[in-house]
Amino acid sequence: MRLSSWRFFASCCLHRRAALSLGAGVACNTQKQVQEFLAFNDADPQTTVRAVNDEERDPTAFSQNLSGPWSAAMSFATLMVHMDVEAKSDARVRLAAQLADRFASALIGISACVLPPYPAEGAYFVTREFVEQEREATAAAFQRTEAAFRAAAGEKGSKLKWLEWRSAIDLPETFIVSEARAADLVIVGRAPSPMDIRRCLDPAAAVLRAGRAMLVVPPGVDTLKAERILIGWKDAREARRALRDSLPLLHEAKSATIVEVCDDSMAASARQRVADVASYLARHRMAVGSARAAAAKNDVAHRLIDLARVEGADLIVTGAYGHSRLGEWIFGGVTRELLGSSPVCCLMSN
Repeated sequence: MRLSSWRFFASCCLHRRAALSLGAGVACNTQKQVQEFLAFNDADPQTTVRAVNDEERDPTAFSQNLSGPWSAAMSFATLMVHMDVEAKSDARVRLAAQLADRFASALIGISACVLPPYPAEGAYFVTREFVEQEREATAAAFQRTEAAFRAAAGEKGSKLKWLEWRSAIDLPETFIVSEARAADLVIVGRAPSPMDIRRCLDPAAAVLRAGRAMLVVPPGVDTLKAERILIGWKDAREARRALRDSLPLLHEAKSATIVEVCDDSMAASARQRVADVASYLARHRMAVGSARAAAAKNDVAHRLIDLARVEGADLIVTGAYGHSRLGEWIFGGVTRELLGSSPVCCLMSN
């Protein structure tokens, strides 16, 4: 076979295996690297074929050569953090800045509220000047909230290179769902009680519509190490989406514990499911501490919280609303309980 034929064959094989580490310690992740590899082996086309067909390569070589497209996939390019208008959100912003610094991400601060409702017709006359005054007051409130965002982000995110602010006179849920297209992960706080939808975000409603993973931060929490992560598994679309969305954090973690809380009658099948998830993560070169089925001693949410405490995990990853939200509201559910009572951060996807 002529040299040009060898080069064509090797180029095709290398493109198919662009994300794998090859023999002789070479990792070909881009077309340029492929060309460089071929040029290096130009004098001996057999060397190229041996590298492509080498099935005895070191399985750890891939994790030692994380670069290019793979490393980009294991990161968050843009984070978005919600701030309540003129409410204390500094701790949440510090946490977001810390994550943005860790992943070299852009950080977008976002806030929204609507103008106060006006009295019904006949109560009194509302002038245009009055409405303008309300708009000016809201704009000033946004400016103060933005200043608080930039100040809090600067405390732990001194290396941040990209800060952006977005605000609008709109319902918080509507505006954040719309703007979430710009982010990989949306960081929000727990819904206050009582809830004022004009000025506060309901994370339970937003996670259903945003199409993005949401990191729900309990009040006062300003750090997320995510060195130990608890994955609350349920064999459903929402949990699979949450697992995939959390890969950047799992990639940085020292240990991940995978748990499916179930009745004793389902324990055998649950163990098989979590074993599959553990294998999936291991193939992504991620550290898995344990994968097991756990008996449902109490409700699932509080069982997960207890397990997180035992494992020393400061992050719970789980799907959001495997049942309908109405069903969870009527009968109780994991999502609602975690949103309302988890003392650690929860990453949720729907």
